[in-house]
Amino acid sequence: MDGTIRKDIKPGSVVVMVKKEDQKTGKLTQGIVEDILTNKSEHPRGIKVRLDTGEVGRVQYVQKT
Repeated sequence: MDGTIRKDIKPGSVVVMVKKEDQKTGKLTQGIVEDILTNKSEHPRGIKVRLDTGEVGRVQYVQKT
């Protein structure tokens, strides 16, 4: 699943995201969602989340469990 629809992402989901500082390089970070920071139901660049490590970024896709 891509990361543009908020209802597809829940705390505890494993996601791959891009942090703000990595947008130019495209470096991806994988982790477990702690908080969902985007309030809208959809976002074209990805829903913004905070991982359990404290890192913040936009979800590129959700890992299947």
